[in-house]
Amino acid sequence: MDFKQAAILGSCISKDYAEDMFALLATYKNISASEAASRLNLHIKTVQDFLEDLYILKIVEREEVYEGKRPYFRYNLTVRQVIMNVDLTHLFPEGNKEEARLKLCIREKQNSRARFTTSRSNDYISNVVIWTGEGRDREERKINLSIPQGKFLFHLPFPTAEPLTIGGLITKAGLDGSNIPEIIDIVGVLIEFGVIESVEGHNII
Repeated sequence: MDFKQAAILGSCISKDYAEDMFALLATYKNISASEAASRLNLHIKTVQDFLEDLYILKIVEREEVYEGKRPYFRYNLTVRQVIMNVDLTHLFPEGNKEEARLKLCIREKQNSRARFTTSRSNDYISNVVIWTGEGRDREERKINLSIPQGKFLFHLPFPTAEPLTIGGLITKAGLDGSNIPEIIDIVGVLIEFGVIESVEGHNII
């Protein structure tokens, strides 16, 4: 199940009437949206949307039937259990791509309009405040950092300094390999906001 399907299922089962709807589907051999709506005192469009979402998820089947010349659907439940299983595998960084990104040379971008706030212990950056837009449309975006991200950015070269590779900065900050994904993530975000520049012009994504 992907995130889109999980969102549909989550929306369905979160409804106040969800259990009653499933009870009807479990009780009746098949049922129409109008029959279920009248039985539960719900608006027919509400029930139609619910049943169509279940059809998309293959939790129910539907059959088109005719009453006179007017077609409509009858729905029947095809499962006895509904299990939400979301595959997160594709979200994990790929090792070969991470290795390439570690070689990217970066430094703070000149005139980035960002403020780095140092921690009380003065050994890592606690947050970055970024201003976007102009005049009345100017907005402030505050990004709170994890401690590994803060230690990494504490060693970020200034705009006029020689750039360093991401891998070199990770070593300089005393971080280990377990922090690489979150470091690459924040570098990507700050490049997007124009706070960090990739000196060699490579794309972090």
